[in-house]
Amino acid sequence: MAEIIQKDGTWVFDGDAVRLTPGRDKSVGVLRRTLGELVVPLEALAGVSFEQGRRAGRLRLRLREGADPLLHATGGRLGEPHDPYQLLVEPERHGVAEYFTDEVRNALLLDEVGSGPVDRFLLPGPSVPLSVSAGDGTASFDGDRVRLEWNWKTEDAKAAAGARTLAVGDITGVEWHPAVGLENGSLRFAVRGAATKAPPKYDPNSVELWGFKRDPLMALVAAAVQARLPHPAAPPAGDVRPSGPLLPRQLGPAPAEDGHDALLRRLRELGELHRTGVLTDEEFTAAKQAILGRM
Repeated sequence: MAEIIQKDGTWVFDGDAVRLTPGRDKSVGVLRRTLGELVVPLEALAGVSFEQGRRAGRLRLRLREGADPLLHATGGRLGEPHDPYQLLVEPERHGVAEYFTDEVRNALLLDEVGSGPVDRFLLPGPSVPLSVSAGDGTASFDGDRVRLEWNWKTEDAKAAAGARTLAVGDITGVEWHPAVGLENGSLRFAVRGAATKAPPKYDPNSVELWGFKRDPLMALVAAAVQARLPHPAAPPAGDVRPSGPLLPRQLGPAPAEDGHDALLRRLRELGELHRTGVLTDEEFTAAKQAILGRM
């Protein structure tokens, strides 16, 4: 097991998953605090890195495309204090961060986890019920329906139409955009049979956001809804062909193989990766030592 404890949060890796717990420091963003603890299975990871800095380093997890409904709904637009897959590391803990990085990388190599996209969500998304007030309205979601209610700041024509209730079955997409500079952000729902190009200010299926503190919480609503929509990369109904790279364990039952022979085979594969330059000397040595330890 590998563990790193910081003011910014605590990350624990047990060999099967990385458990991310936000810290209580004032620098931790409101989205991370509200989202709470995340458990990221190893198969959802595409990589891990540690970047050193003079005052603080940064641990980063990179998830496979399509694995997390939060990342899908926000399109990589979460700002630094709100991104749950980053951890600030104090200078005296850089060595621990490097050890943590090596442990996760070795596990990815040994378990032969692919880094390509997936066709199903591997994380569940935020828990429901969920209700957030920001911008010109309140968005609530109970797992089956989204309700949009307006406040005194809502544009008159939009408010006159009254509150909106959207069944999950009628929603074809959802996305969250933060406010950037003079451009307002939004939480927008695409609804079957109600296509519109109107700005969020006038769109009855959108909440307009103005860059205030609670805006990032609307991303949680977007993620909770996204987790209950069909995965964008899922194969069509009745099509059993894989839609993307599969992990070895997804290819069906494999012939029985002695554990010792399997580790020897993996050593040979690592040697080939090292010979062709895919693995650095340090990565090859660390992975080889991990395999030898298992033998």
